[in-house]
Amino acid sequence: SVQLCGCGLLGVGIWLSVSQGNFATFSPTFPSLSAANLVIAIGTIVMVTAFLGCLGAIKENKCLLLSFFVVLLIILLAELILLILFFVYMDKVSESAKQDLKEGLKLYNTENNVGLKNAWNIIQAEMHCCGVTDYRDWYPVLGDNVVPDRCCMENSQDCGRNSNNTSLVWKTGCYEKVMMWFEDNKHIPGAVGMCLLIIQILGMAFSMTLFQQIHRTGKKYDA
Repeated sequence: SVQLCGCGLLGVGIWLSVSQGNFATFSPTFPSLSAANLVIAIGTIVMVTAFLGCLGAIKENKCLLLSFFVVLLIILLAELILLILFFVYMDKVSESAKQDLKEGLKLYNTENNVGLKNAWNIIQAEMHCCGVTDYRDWYPVLGDNVVPDRCCMENSQDCGRNSNNTSLVWKTGCYEKVMMWFEDNKHIPGAVGMCLLIIQILGMAFSMTLFQQIHRTGKKYDA
């Protein structure tokens, strides 16, 4: 079932990549960090890891089981290292992210960046926000007192061309809105992270238990 989940994620990622292009790519520094590419990467890792575990268990192959254990261990260590680095450098990461997102605004109306434009339109409309830190982030990009129409409280054609009337546009920046959402829903990533941790530990325990059983019975490395 885990392998089917990985195949499903891979399929969704490929579909997004083909149908939506660079949809949800906000960062000019990391243009490949899109929703499609992330889903493809996660799906591939899940599928390959699950394949190693399933084949190792079915064939009772010690080499495959050991590989499965090592892959899970590497993933677990990488997750812990990234988590520690994120909390240690949280302020620097936050400022760098804001600056990078502001640079990305410059690509809003440029050719071959429809995905970025769609992503900003959706997040501003759905989260009732405008710009990165506030609506004025759009002025150097679109012109003085001009913001995307999706920044308007009541969306209409060219409504964003009169943003000096701040009662008509969302004033809160999208970065703050996203952080507020994570703060209000921190139990969701916490629960997901805990489930992933439990699955990884159980997978490692399963592989080592089966490895020891095969070793005691003298099973060779036959594929």
